[in-house]
Amino acid sequence: MAAPIAGQILGEVLPYLEVYKAEEEESKTVKVPNCIGLTVEEAKKVLEGFEIEIQSETYSKEDVITKQIPDGGIETKENGKVLLYLN
Repeated sequence: MAAPIAGQILGEVLPYLEVYKAEEEESKTVKVPNCIGLTVEEAKKVLEGFEIEIQSETYSKEDVITKQIPDGGIETKENGKVLLYLN
């Protein structure tokens, strides 16, 4: 009796958790470029096509990237997100 209700709930909740069916996961994967040591301005040019989030309340274009997630060389979904940490 609970299976149809559970299926409906999961069908509505899983997309919010970014859990998709296998056929929806067929998007291209790309290798994330390494941006450690680059300035914010340089990193934005290198990461063109990625969604970029910078982990710092204030920064200038000259601040240097000290860490990134995912690391350079890791494969991720095309148009994925890259988190940058600054000096």
